[in-house]
Amino acid sequence: MVVTNPRPTLEAVAERAGVSRATVSRVVNGDTKVGAPLRQQVERAVADLGYIPNSAARALATRRTGAVAVVIAEPETRVFSDPFFAQQLRGISRELSARDTQLLLLLVGTPKDYQRIGRYLSSGHVDGALMFSLHRDDPLPGMAAASGLPTVFGGRPGWAGADRDPHLLYVDTDNRGGARQAVHHLITRGRKRIAVITGPLDQTSALDRLDGYQDALALREADPLLVAQGDFTAEGGERAMHELLERSPELDAVFAGSDLMASGALRALRERGLRVPEDVAIVGYDDLEPAAWAEPALTTVRQDVEEMGRLMAWLLLRRLGSTTGDDASGAPLSPVITSARLIERDSS
Repeated sequence: MVVTNPRPTLEAVAERAGVSRATVSRVVNGDTKVGAPLRQQVERAVADLGYIPNSAARALATRRTGAVAVVIAEPETRVFSDPFFAQQLRGISRELSARDTQLLLLLVGTPKDYQRIGRYLSSGHVDGALMFSLHRDDPLPGMAAASGLPTVFGGRPGWAGADRDPHLLYVDTDNRGGARQAVHHLITRGRKRIAVITGPLDQTSALDRLDGYQDALALREADPLLVAQGDFTAEGGERAMHELLERSPELDAVFAGSDLMASGALRALRERGLRVPEDVAIVGYDDLEPAAWAEPALTTVRQDVEEMGRLMAWLLLRRLGSTTGDDASGAPLSPVITSARLIERDSS
């Protein structure tokens, strides 16, 4: 007969550490008020004995599931083909993993998915939510509010009343300032007829980048002949570039609101026999890895997408009270705007 070692208990850990059972319970449940020496004693005993907390009992004791929902308002075909989402999810995952918190990914492919997501958020399966790539009039913010879940958003909120909510948390980059840098760069290179390919104008990132384009050109309103709307995909960028060339064949520069759209624009220009940057200069936005591999290498505006994801998760964990040490500074939580920086390469 094979005899297996019994699973270590809280009592065994307490005896090994020389502390009370209550102290062990507080440490394994993440209580930050336990002093460092006692916490280290308990952690050593946990490691020595190979103690694994009972997740079900822990959830009952703490009223926490140890899980966070990451909701992306895009279909899976878009999420898994765009390196932007991979970088943002990597930043989120690393921060959550460091806090022993699970990530549950929810995507929006059809209108029915909103009902499914709303039920899930309200059912107590997760402690909080991270939401990004929202579109105008998206029901997700209302669902988050109805569920009562602490939520952090990716991107500047654009729904009605968002600017009056003092508790709203989000992480974004300086989209308007980054776009200004891109267009100023083209102006300094002597370009006179600068067009823009925007993202979907029901998203605040696309609107802010269009505003930055107009700022740099000192325009109250952009010339409609020089504006084409894309959808943050390479295919959308290619279609938009063909539209621009049909309407304004004399254009000599393009600011594309994402690297993927810029890659599509490069393809369209090659099809037309136009040289980059000799005939038409191009600047993108994001500085994702493929930007440096483009032919020619793409001048672009860098935003730290992975760090933005990490900051979203960090803000949510702060709101949940799950951070410790230097993170738990007690400072009021507020939205975070990260910097944007022009990266000059060969396409301009």
